[in-house]
Amino acid sequence: MNYMEESLRLHGEWQGKIEVVSRVPVKNKDDLSVAYTPGVAQPCLEIQKDYNKSFTLTRRHNLVAVITDGTAVLGLGDIGPEAGMPVMEGKCALFKAFGDVDAFPICIRSKDVDEIVRTIYLISGSFGGINLEDIAAPRCFEIERKLKELCDIPVFHDDQHGTAVVVGAALINALRVVNKDIGEAKVVINGAGSAGIAIGKHLMNLGVKHLKMVDRFGILCEGEQMNPAQEEMAKITNPEKQSGKLADAMKGADVFIGVSAPHIVSKEMVQSMAKDAIVFPMANPTPEIEPDEALAAGAAVVGTGRSDHPNQINNVMCFPGLFRGALDVRARDINEEMKQAASHALADLVAPEELTTQYILPKAFDKRIGPAVAAAVAKAARDSGVARL
Repeated sequence: MNYMEESLRLHGEWQGKIEVVSRVPVKNKDDLSVAYTPGVAQPCLEIQKDYNKSFTLTRRHNLVAVITDGTAVLGLGDIGPEAGMPVMEGKCALFKAFGDVDAFPICIRSKDVDEIVRTIYLISGSFGGINLEDIAAPRCFEIERKLKELCDIPVFHDDQHGTAVVVGAALINALRVVNKDIGEAKVVINGAGSAGIAIGKHLMNLGVKHLKMVDRFGILCEGEQMNPAQEEMAKITNPEKQSGKLADAMKGADVFIGVSAPHIVSKEMVQSMAKDAIVFPMANPTPEIEPDEALAAGAAVVGTGRSDHPNQINNVMCFPGLFRGALDVRARDINEEMKQAASHALADLVAPEELTTQYILPKAFDKRIGPAVAAAVAKAARDSGVARL
């Protein structure tokens, strides 16, 4: 099947992937008077007296806004907010299918950080959570940081943290397969944008101690000219202050994680890695190195972002269950403890006797994923003090 052509044809038929469906009957005068005026005045007055009742008397408790400015859409770049709408609708459909979370797409016509933040904050009272999507770095870091300070509901940039959670789960199990300790493993991340930096921070929270970040100019090293997010990572990674290119960073490494560009890793680079190397080339649709080439070069475990290879590392394993858990306990935030819990819950769905080089993560359609991640996230939210229920 040519997915591009078939997708375009079906989008023309669907004319949108989501719709609003009423949860209440409106078939007679009494229905109308209860669902709308005059009866609706009473819940309005109750919410006026107690803000928290906005979660129990409306659908807010299960509603997430999926928001973009259209500047980094699905590998297509800055194509504009309206052009990003098909992706946002698709994300909403996945929220419902995999987490029973209602989600609504919002595409903002602005590239100004403060204007975007103000817009989202002003509408946040309608939602139980905010999912930021396809916003270019470094602007995405600032938008998320400011919204977390302003909003009393979870704010989550899936391109950063959803990716990080699933990569974390994949790494936990890949290291189990090759019998290496996460605290001893030497990890290289190529791509120091939003996803790469979030993955780096998350892996360090999970126990990685030896990490090098690489961008198109080379290994991140403190003192070089970088954006603020990269400068922060340079301070806490690469303790040897190694300089050089990707090939230099990969020599002797146990793990390579790519969120960068197609076909920039050679067989020779993989051959230079440590024995039983783990290689996650996740550039989409074309990975940094083809899985067969990585395996032929000596990699023990390979995972990509694609569904046509083993060990697919896919965000859909994270965000529906993660938001389900956060909404279920009416969390104020999605914090590091919740993200770590999500990674461990996802990894633990593959039993020790099931783990192989070809099976380190459950399949995306495994129905256990959403409930398992949600339960772990909800518990972590309660344990860390951000749950209201």
